[in-house]
Amino acid sequence: MPDRAADRRSHRVTAPLGRRLAAEAVGTGLLVAVVVGSGIQATELSRDVGVQLLANSLATVFGLGVLIAVLGPVSGAHFNPAVTLAAWFAGRRKADGLTLRDVAAYVPAQIAGAMGGAILADAMFDKPLVNWSTHDRSASHLWLGEVVATAGLILLIFGLDRIGRASLAPAAVASYIGAAYWFTSSTSFANPAVTIGRAFTDTFAGIAPASLAPFIAAQLAGAVLGLGAVLTVYGRPAPAGDQVVVPHGEPELASS
Repeated sequence: MPDRAADRRSHRVTAPLGRRLAAEAVGTGLLVAVVVGSGIQATELSRDVGVQLLANSLATVFGLGVLIAVLGPVSGAHFNPAVTLAAWFAGRRKADGLTLRDVAAYVPAQIAGAMGGAILADAMFDKPLVNWSTHDRSASHLWLGEVVATAGLILLIFGLDRIGRASLAPAAVASYIGAAYWFTSSTSFANPAVTIGRAFTDTFAGIAPASLAPFIAAQLAGAVLGLGAVLTVYGRPAPAGDQVVVPHGEPELASS
């Protein structure tokens, strides 16, 4: 039987922080561009809301899977402050875990990338570059949907690491987000940075600025519940923080 623990350890070489931040900003930005751009395209091609959501979710599944596969070896492909915070908390007692310095750098990079991605999507479709969304999403059942979506995401990511299957993350995480578009009332934002970015566009995927705070609070609560679920299902020790979402770069990727 392969030694999965040894295999994971062999992938723990990380790129320099600057390259990791670039990967997080670019990845989060392209993810938001996919979400917003496909939403705009869907509404221009169809007036059926179900078809619009189907197109939006499929584009997100494919785009997210590719981004995790390509950028995961550099930064871990968090693209999500909730994942970054969970990774730091889970690995805080480990020498090779994320540090508070990493968290303090990752989160602004993710938020900046998300805002840039929304602006890029609007530019591609000749929309106002910054047009605050008027799509109100203030309702308790939507917040519950965000708690569920984010908790499931955290359980999936860290669960894959605990069983030595982190290499499945591109397909598994993308598939989960695609499913959560449909089984959660909120259509599964599950990401504070993406949520902030989507406030910058008054299109299908937008969220009104006034709806941001409770959505983000629900996502953070979901991350806490997700970590609790990991502990309940898999027990201790907690997963190593630098193994999320996929194993970091091979040694040759981190040599420069």
